[in-house]
Amino acid sequence: MAFRRILLPLTGTAAGEAALHTALMVAKIWNAHVHCLHVRVDARDVAPLAGEGLSGAMIEEMMAATEREAGERAARVRALFDRFVQGKDVTIAESAEAARKAPGATLSFESVAGREEDLVAQQSRLYDLAVVAHPEAGEDVSSSDALHAVLFDSGRPVLMAPREPPASIGTRVCVAWNGSAESAAAVAAALPWLHRASAVRILHSEDYQRRGPTAEGIAAYLHWHEISCELMPFKPLTKEVGAGLLGAARDFGADLLVMGAYSHSRLRQLILGGVTRHVLENADLPVQMCR
Repeated sequence: MAFRRILLPLTGTAAGEAALHTALMVAKIWNAHVHCLHVRVDARDVAPLAGEGLSGAMIEEMMAATEREAGERAARVRALFDRFVQGKDVTIAESAEAARKAPGATLSFESVAGREEDLVAQQSRLYDLAVVAHPEAGEDVSSSDALHAVLFDSGRPVLMAPREPPASIGTRVCVAWNGSAESAAAVAAALPWLHRASAVRILHSEDYQRRGPTAEGIAAYLHWHEISCELMPFKPLTKEVGAGLLGAARDFGADLLVMGAYSHSRLRQLILGGVTRHVLENADLPVQMCR
């Protein structure tokens, strides 16, 4: 089992470029293909505003402006992709046959019009992993449509890239375990990483545990897969379980954190905060999640 097809919803931001670096790093590890998908706004989505009292001429003007802006943004994203691949040891492969024949990692690019959350969720179902950009500094994590589309509507794991390209990924792995179905799914999806890692640590806490198997249980499960690991309890920092979890991962020198996402409802976490929200907004290492 390995990651062979990776989807990267590509944006023209600095965080988007860091995600491109991260995705290529993952692809080189697994000799995988990264498909960079840019979803531009469909001007036809403006049409329903006609029912809001706007005239036909105003709607047409708004649609034309939306089309221009979307085209300009798509051009900037394509230019970022073209600059990125220059001088890189990577092959551009637009078909599965070309990717199979090429040695090492391959990349492709596509720009389509539509609703990002819909297209990303649907397309992710045909990939082993989706890599998404970290929310921009100061940006609310709830605004990351691509991230939540994969988490909630793809059935696939998502790897959130850090804001800066990591030096390595998957050599020292921390697993955040709380006994939930989400954490179990995250561990299953991360088995390729766990087999490859030189060191694995299970992070657990009474403040994080849900109803379900304990950390000793998941350690025994990994033992059946011939994966050695150690258990390490952690404590919240300044009453934040998420901060304690990230602190424990840093103490281990982890270059990948594996965890389930939104064991509580997303609405509750958006209103009250939560471990997932804190990690998504503050992690400085790659985080692979499942829900």
